[in-house]
Amino acid sequence: MFFRKSLAVGIVLLAGICGFAQNSPSHSSVLNVEWLDRTVDPCVDLFTFSCGKWIQSNPIPPDQSSWGIYNKLQDDNLKQLRELLEATSAPNRARSSNAQKIGDYYASCMDETAIDALGIKPLQPELLRIEQLQAKKDLATVVASMIGEGTPFRIDSEQDFKDSSIVTAAVDQRGLGLPDRDYYLKQDQKSKDLRAAYVAHVQKMFELLGDKPELAATEAQSAMKIETALARGSMTRVDRRDPKKIYHFMSVAELEKLTPAFGWKEYFRQIGLSGISSLNVAVPEFFKTLNSQIEQQDLATWKSYLRWHAIHANATSLSSAVVNENFNFFGKTLQGKEQLPPRWKRCTNDVDDDLGEALGQVYVEKYFSPEAKKQVLEILQGIQKAMDADIHSLPWMSEETKRRALEKLQSMANKIGYPDKWRDYRQLEIKRGDHMGNSLRARRFEFDRDLAKIGKPVDRQEWQMTPPTVNAYYDPQKNDINFPAGILQPPLFDPKSDAAPNYGNAGSTIGHELTHGFDDEGRQFDAQGNLKDWWTTIDGKEFDRRASCISDQYSQYTVIDDIKINGKLTLGEDVADLGGTLLAYLAWKEATKDQKRESIDGFTPDQRFFIAYGQQWCSSNKDETKRLRAAIDPHSPDQYRANGVVSNMPEFREAFHCKPGQPMVRENACRVW
Repeated sequence: MFFRKSLAVGIVLLAGICGFAQNSPSHSSVLNVEWLDRTVDPCVDLFTFSCGKWIQSNPIPPDQSSWGIYNKLQDDNLKQLRELLEATSAPNRARSSNAQKIGDYYASCMDETAIDALGIKPLQPELLRIEQLQAKKDLATVVASMIGEGTPFRIDSEQDFKDSSIVTAAVDQRGLGLPDRDYYLKQDQKSKDLRAAYVAHVQKMFELLGDKPELAATEAQSAMKIETALARGSMTRVDRRDPKKIYHFMSVAELEKLTPAFGWKEYFRQIGLSGISSLNVAVPEFFKTLNSQIEQQDLATWKSYLRWHAIHANATSLSSAVVNENFNFFGKTLQGKEQLPPRWKRCTNDVDDDLGEALGQVYVEKYFSPEAKKQVLEILQGIQKAMDADIHSLPWMSEETKRRALEKLQSMANKIGYPDKWRDYRQLEIKRGDHMGNSLRARRFEFDRDLAKIGKPVDRQEWQMTPPTVNAYYDPQKNDINFPAGILQPPLFDPKSDAAPNYGNAGSTIGHELTHGFDDEGRQFDAQGNLKDWWTTIDGKEFDRRASCISDQYSQYTVIDDIKINGKLTLGEDVADLGGTLLAYLAWKEATKDQKRESIDGFTPDQRFFIAYGQQWCSSNKDETKRLRAAIDPHSPDQYRANGVVSNMPEFREAFHCKPGQPMVRENACRVW
């Protein structure tokens, strides 16, 4: 996954590692022959060949909108975290500061009876502030009190694009209840129906605040009016993939000129940033739109908008009536889920969200060893060597650009498992029996911690994911790849397995993250993480030509009905999938060049490499989720992450003796790295 706070973060399911061994057992948890559908020719459809039986025997659980290998691993992680939280939440026991906080947070969240008894009372202070608004000029005061959640724009800290050694302030578009601007603007019937269902949901939430149905209906339309206008002023996800388009550094005075109807000085004073003089205004057009809405809409309309976002932002921390109504739209209607996940799962996720490094410290002590961390690093370094050799051998890249690419590769930092320095939560107060209060205080703690970084040197050791997370990411401004402990475990890597599946599965993930440093976004940042063009003009054009081959390929794949993959949205991930798998293959060949390669379970080592690659994508999705991800996810659907990659690889064709013209053999194969 390509990760930066100012860029869209997509849903990704990535592979994990816990060690390495050269032995060759007859069965491997990384490659499971019982999952294969042998009625399918891998040269026709590797995904179904690799995953057919797994999909048949693993239906989507009722509390999920999709189900795959990584979903199951995440589910297993939650069970481990639950055990830790139940142990730390036991009353009348001696606990460390972190154990007290995560235990009492979890216990408070699990006390549904107490939460239901309070109803919407915990939200009343925020609702009262909104109700007491006397004039639109005071909007800044209320927005500042909402702690960054449920607000019409986003503010946070970020590394400066042009000087990655310092942290600056940034404001960006937000303020929508639906997942993306296009949900408000598309005119097909499904989009219209979904908007109608959304407005009906907003009305029901107003009714849960105590409003009469007639008033609630009017308020819902008012909120929708502002959101639709903000959507029109928002930048598309494809455009946001170009970092140059979301970098507009300006003075506070220039921001005030852009949005004169909003009281920026008072806003910055209340959130503790009265001293800033400049910042990145990611999408100026959005703030022009925000200004026009403040000017055009009356105070009552803005109060409706803010009241809606107040309950929307806190819905999962309130009573069952609010939680269930929130799930009815965002879980059932939008994603196709049948049931609300059990409370223990929701509470475990809440602790991970709000106290992730406190929980993570307990997690890694029990589930992640120093030996595993060392073994992961060894494999990663082998794949970096493969990338080094690949860059040296590229026929289309000039020596000047190669030199810069190698400099960036050699500067890339590797962070594995957990931070070297844990976050300090001592100033965060967690009270047993105060679930909503705990959530708000945790949110304020993180908001203040983030803004406190502005004007200070960058902490390159900081993580953007918690240790139990089943995911990984590349940060182009820190120029590092990050693998949390949560994914560094079976079934995605098994120390008892032969090398081929390990490299085909986990190795391709490592290569994927590494390649993000050189995809269409990552390549725009230099070795130090600065937004800087280090390519010759000719090499840049050749990269674009090769990347367009991949974009054009994936744009032909159908997601559902008549919806195709948006190849421009998924380009970075598709480039990383292909490049990462090629690197893993090269690294595997080098690592095992002196070993005797024998067939296991009737498959050659090369075949096992590619089957394992295919099996990491075993999954199925609800139709609603397919439509949702087609609109917002920068990753292609899993079957195309399997088939799209191998159809470009002559190594796959040779491994399975595929013939020209078969679906997994592209006549004009794409390759960047």
